[in-house]
Amino acid sequence: MNDHPYQWTHKDLLDISQLSREDACHILDVAASFQEINRRPVKKVPTLKGKTVVLFFVENSTRTKTSFDVAGKRLSADTYSLAKSGSSLNKGESLKDTALTLQAMGPDVIVIRHPSSGAARFLADLLPCGIVNGGDGWHAHPTQALLDSFTLRQQWGNDFSGRVVTILGDIAHSRVARSNVQLLTLLGAHVRLCAPRTLLPAGVHNWPAEVYGDPDAAVRDSDAVMCLRLQLERQQAGLLPDLAEYSRRFCLTPARLAGAKPDALVLHPGPMNRGLEIADAVADGPHSRVLDQVSAGVATRMAVLYLLATRNEGASAPQQGE
Repeated sequence: MNDHPYQWTHKDLLDISQLSREDACHILDVAASFQEINRRPVKKVPTLKGKTVVLFFVENSTRTKTSFDVAGKRLSADTYSLAKSGSSLNKGESLKDTALTLQAMGPDVIVIRHPSSGAARFLADLLPCGIVNGGDGWHAHPTQALLDSFTLRQQWGNDFSGRVVTILGDIAHSRVARSNVQLLTLLGAHVRLCAPRTLLPAGVHNWPAEVYGDPDAAVRDSDAVMCLRLQLERQQAGLLPDLAEYSRRFCLTPARLAGAKPDALVLHPGPMNRGLEIADAVADGPHSRVLDQVSAGVATRMAVLYLLATRNEGASAPQQGE
């Protein structure tokens, strides 16, 4: 018998760096429990009935916002959405005053997406309710990394040790890349990063990852390849000379993917620029797990909302019969 059962202790989920390996594996285990619920004919349980989740999205989002909304509703939480266009931020109200107004309404969890790095930390330090970072600037996107690892774990089990994961695309401006490097390394995988020099962040050689400029070399013998969205505004900023040249050199094509292991998995956080960063034949092919990522996103975010909303109630795992 385990005299010291695992207990979730975090008020917030702001960054992968706050998690131990045990924390991360626990989230993925709880997500697996909720994935079973998502396969039922009736995909709703009363687990968070009476709890309130606010989705505070100052930055545009489709997948993350909808995923959190579905996750909350499937747990029977009351979910409310607030965008910048519908908030007093548009009238000049400060983030602090908006946050205090939301807190006065008694939410159990606030999910925030904001263009400024550190916005989620600011709310976490200010408010007593749980805060989930749904993406802040170029800093972090922890639930995306968790759902990506959940997707890989469905194929690999818990055996990440020695697995090679290549992240290909705009690394410099990607909070997804930063969070994935942290989590995949924590789970035991070996990470490769590949991008044009202008799309690599300062200090990248200090990250726990190998850095490549040649995508064919980076993809070679990989167990998984994760493509990142090329943010087209980077061309206007002068960071890319020509989109056609980028596609020729860095697009994940069937020929390029052939250099990876025969059972390699392909991931993409979306939205995809088909033909630019990923070829149609790869995005829709047998190696692709893009739609699995969407399904994993709901289960993973259910797990995160559950753990934060019940933190003070001594709960550590949902009951399958709930």
